[in-house]
Amino acid sequence: MANVVLVVDMVRGFLEPGNDDGKHNLYCGDESRRIIGPVQALLRREQAAGSAILFISDHHDPDDLEFQMFPVHCVKGTAEPDVIPELAQWVTAGNVIPKNRYSGFFNTDLAHRLAALAPEQIIVCGVCTDICVLHTTSDARNRDYAVAIPADCVASFNPAAHDWALRHVKDILGAQVV
Repeated sequence: MANVVLVVDMVRGFLEPGNDDGKHNLYCGDESRRIIGPVQALLRREQAAGSAILFISDHHDPDDLEFQMFPVHCVKGTAEPDVIPELAQWVTAGNVIPKNRYSGFFNTDLAHRLAALAPEQIIVCGVCTDICVLHTTSDARNRDYAVAIPADCVASFNPAAHDWALRHVKDILGAQVV
């Protein structure tokens, strides 16, 4: 297997203004939507190269303790955990992994899937650079995977935290920022 692309939280609750009840919850902002085109190009390129594509999607119970830190978002049974329509052509039966914490590895089968795929490299893209992208990258590096993060394919609602996270994954975690 060449690569595995982890598409982190490119879901309606983070990348579409508004949701089922008309609130903005954790919308990452219009600036974050700029990564959609580069992510599409990345997925086209990696799919053509035979890489696997996995979507990591925030899915929370209505009373999730994470809501003590962040507003209610991506609640199961709403449209918010759904992959954004712009990326839906890459969604297949079984390639969306629901998560309820920052890392795509926590309480999911991601580690088993990656072990079976044995990728040369994991490419991580999505939102938020300083939260779920960072923690998923950290857990991948702690499992000794080579990780690359295309800088034009990640974003956050906090520009300073985004910049800090890119430096951290490169300088401390040893991921390639390309």
